[in-house]
Amino acid sequence: MGKKVVVGMSGGVDSSVAALLLKRQGYDVVGVTMQIWQEESPAVTAGQGGCCGYDAAADARRVAEVLDIPHYVMNFRREFKEKVMDYFVAAYLSGRTPNPCIACNRYVKWESLLHRSMEIGADYIATGHYARIVRLENGRYAVGNAATAKKDQTYALYSLTQEQLAHTLMPVGDYAKEEIRRIAEEAGLPVAHKPDSQEICFIPDNDYAAFIGREAGERVPGQGNFVTKDGTVLGRHLGITHYTVGQRKGLNLAMGHPVFVTEIRPETDEVVIGEADEVFGTSLVCEQINYMGMEELRGPREVLAKIRYAHGGERCVIEKIGEDRIRCAFEKPVRAITPGQAVVFYEDGYVLGGGTIVSSGMAD
Repeated sequence: MGKKVVVGMSGGVDSSVAALLLKRQGYDVVGVTMQIWQEESPAVTAGQGGCCGYDAAADARRVAEVLDIPHYVMNFRREFKEKVMDYFVAAYLSGRTPNPCIACNRYVKWESLLHRSMEIGADYIATGHYARIVRLENGRYAVGNAATAKKDQTYALYSLTQEQLAHTLMPVGDYAKEEIRRIAEEAGLPVAHKPDSQEICFIPDNDYAAFIGREAGERVPGQGNFVTKDGTVLGRHLGITHYTVGQRKGLNLAMGHPVFVTEIRPETDEVVIGEADEVFGTSLVCEQINYMGMEELRGPREVLAKIRYAHGGERCVIEKIGEDRIRCAFEKPVRAITPGQAVVFYEDGYVLGGGTIVSSGMAD
């Protein structure tokens, strides 16, 4: 019998094929679906998308039966509520735009699942992410780019630790999406043509502000002013949780031409409005740094940086400006540098590290 691996099975085609590939490679595969939805009733949870839905466990169970592997449901509701949902709400209340998938990856899909998997004797955990685990010449583990840039998910994995990476397998990263679906179809997996989830799993209707209102109640700030950078009042807005940097639609401002959100000021409940060129910046500061491919940043270093999941990346120079702060100066202006989002640093196709954006500006 091979080494034991717990595969986080979300009920989708990617994690299902991950389990299939690992079984073919000789691993002792155990399928686990993480119960993270907050409602008990199937009638409520069935409509939730992604890996949160009640249907996810049923789909994963059907796949496990085809693969002839054991399948279990593990309860991670408390961890998901504290580390992902509460974090998401708190970030929006403070004027930031968070990425809940990054928090979920670090603290739920890896930290909690890995700990529990080790308790039952597993050697590894595995997921269906489009990325690869690489061991660098310096001895450190890093997340390497997937075989296909179109589906690459390394950005959302930058916060994983060395311990987590050392016990992780990502077999799907060597394939294109079309190949994964073909493998699933040929193996008779019932999820071979299941659509990908496109929204945040715990907000299937994409109405972030309504979700935050339900969760935060009286803590949600009310209406405030749309202002220019110099403080000129342009009108009233619905509340800062309705907006993000770079937003153009839904502002309901009669300016005669397109305008954009350039800044959110939670201390005054102001949303700053500017012209198209004002959405661009050439520098940022990040904190909560996680080093991955490098042990430490000891001097200025030129890297490729991505400031959001769909960003193609831009060359920049990074430099430490504090114990847990890095300044990033871009070669060319980048659009909508957004506090709360992650900036991820790459070199030679793997992740060096990254952090959470706290501010942006123009380089000196």
